[in-house]
Amino acid sequence: MAGRVKKLNDPIGRVKCVVNTCEYWDAGNVCKAESIEIQPPNARNTEMTDCATFAPRAGV
Repeated sequence: MAGRVKKLNDPIGRVKCVVNTCEYWDAGNVCKAESIEIQPPNARNTEMTDCATFAPRAGV
């Protein structure tokens, strides 16, 4: 499934992603999204955050 941002050939440096069901995930737990958006504003802990860039990987 196409996501909201462009998928790059090279991963975003210093970003680790273990969500292997995401369109932008790649081997080595890297993110190949052009950019990432994490929300919502005013989150107080990890459980309250969400990667808005996530797009389901086709066939998973």
